[in-house]
Amino acid sequence: MKERRAQAIGYALLAAVFYSLNTPASKLLLRQIEPTVLAGLLYLGAGIGIGVLSLFRKGDQRRGERLSGKDLPFVIGMVVLDIAAPVFLMFGISRGSAANASLLGNFEIAATSVIALAVFHEAVSRRLWAAIGLITLSSALLSLEGADSFRFSCGSLFVLLATVCWGFENNCTRKISSKSTYEIVVLKGVFSGLGSLAIAAARGEHAPEIRYAALAMLLGFVAYGLSIFLYVRAQSTLGAAKTSAYYAVAPFAGALLSVVLLREQLSGMYPAAFAVMAAGTALAAADTLGDAHSRGRSRGRRTKAKQGKR
Repeated sequence: MKERRAQAIGYALLAAVFYSLNTPASKLLLRQIEPTVLAGLLYLGAGIGIGVLSLFRKGDQRRGERLSGKDLPFVIGMVVLDIAAPVFLMFGISRGSAANASLLGNFEIAATSVIALAVFHEAVSRRLWAAIGLITLSSALLSLEGADSFRFSCGSLFVLLATVCWGFENNCTRKISSKSTYEIVVLKGVFSGLGSLAIAAARGEHAPEIRYAALAMLLGFVAYGLSIFLYVRAQSTLGAAKTSAYYAVAPFAGALLSVVLLREQLSGMYPAAFAVMAAGTALAAADTLGDAHSRGRSRGRRTKAKQGKR
């Protein structure tokens, strides 16, 4: 069990690294591709890429059961939310800085955890509540247009809407995470991608040049496809709230890449928000590690008790 948990933590961290490429790379692609089209291409690239990988999965020992009819409500919820979330994110990135958008992505921890408690009855500790409070405060600071302004930026609000959608989506996916990861990611990618492209067509957005479309789908395969695949594998062991805590590495990596690659100017609120966000993320990760240790000690005590009886 310890080895499986360590592997799940590794999956969650690697998923975060892959996803961190999304915001700065998408900011660059938005110069050539309209927002809803880009959202569709990213997910379509994820679905098709993982679909191709599934053809070579003979050596995979964790294929999982196929999805069944009783999973349909969660699959539909997952797809609909995955249509909405990236569209909101692309609009948010196009209207604000990629560094701010990356850090705001950590509000997904708060959204996932609160929804996991309120709707799916997962346990949320006091330490995780403190982490949620700090992350929410940091998100509010990042959403302000400037140190002397109390007006919220439109771009930040779009990003926060995306994180709430993904918070619900994480919990829907958690309910089916023990099933075939390949099937989940392919369905998620293909149907969410086609849904976003249908919305783009209805809005009158134009198709990009083939080279930019190919780059968008490649980014989608890595930042969404491989990332989602590893995230779902981690969720099946760690749960929705705990996986999102480790996944919180992604926004910090994305913010760093945005500053380095895009030469973005950071707002006056950024240093304070970064510090608060880092503290909240550290608390969330500590809660996960503390939970793992306490469960290990509990199992150890039960084992000793049984041996004593013998």
